[in-house]
Amino acid sequence: MRYRVRHITEYTYGAPVSLCYNMAHLLPRDTGNQFCLNQKIQINPPPVYKTEGVDYFGNQTFYFSIQEAHKKLVIDVSTDFDITPLNFREQDINNAITCGELRRLLATPNTPELRMAKEYLLDSPQINRSAELKEYAESTFSNESSVLKAALAFTHKIFTEFKFDPNTTTVATPLEQVLKQRSGVCQDFAHLAIGCLRSVGIPARYMSGYLETLPPPGQEKLVGADASHAWFAVFTPEFGWVEFDPTNDIMPSEQHIVTAWGRDYSDVTPLQGVIFEGGGSQQLAVSVDVRRT
Repeated sequence: MRYRVRHITEYTYGAPVSLCYNMAHLLPRDTGNQFCLNQKIQINPPPVYKTEGVDYFGNQTFYFSIQEAHKKLVIDVSTDFDITPLNFREQDINNAITCGELRRLLATPNTPELRMAKEYLLDSPQINRSAELKEYAESTFSNESSVLKAALAFTHKIFTEFKFDPNTTTVATPLEQVLKQRSGVCQDFAHLAIGCLRSVGIPARYMSGYLETLPPPGQEKLVGADASHAWFAVFTPEFGWVEFDPTNDIMPSEQHIVTAWGRDYSDVTPLQGVIFEGGGSQQLAVSVDVRRT
């Protein structure tokens, strides 16, 4: 399947900004089943300096600076993809390495992949392991359970026990509060799953990207109605990193488009930077359009 993604980010400032430096994670990466065919990024006002790079996690980065006074910043990114569906067989899920065996391998890692996976057992800027998170997850990830089967069951657990509500959390909401109130958005559910998995000794990482949404039958899809999305991935030696989406209770396949991954949201923030001499109040508008081509 081929897709075209257009992501428009627009900042409007209350006072003119004279200078800004920015780094963007808006250029999706290649993966085992996702291939970027071409991409185009337009910035207004035009930057005096821009360069592409790769961060510690292998994500595509785009650095730019604007050195003229402006009250509006627009970043327009268009990318074409070719995506091959990922289909895990039930026997693969049921017969994957057990949680107990994975923990034993991670205790004395003897391959580069296992040693790198251990990084995703540690606390990160927005995710801290805790006794509360461990208690919520440990019955699902028993030593005898298949890692993938347990992760799939835990994905369903979050989906059924939590309510999607964008009005109950912010980027800074602690996981313990999300767990207590049983509500949040896709970022909260991904962070919660990762925190729980790390708390029971299973490596997990944060996935950032897009999800194609389809309109109800007979209705036309609205331009810009899609959205950025977040989910998580679990490591196993035989399959590598396997993805799960607790917001939708599925294992991502061809409708999930990966932009970047890291320890948590702070590693893959779509746009971050600094502004000088101005800004004041600011308004953010984001439009995402995912189209099959």
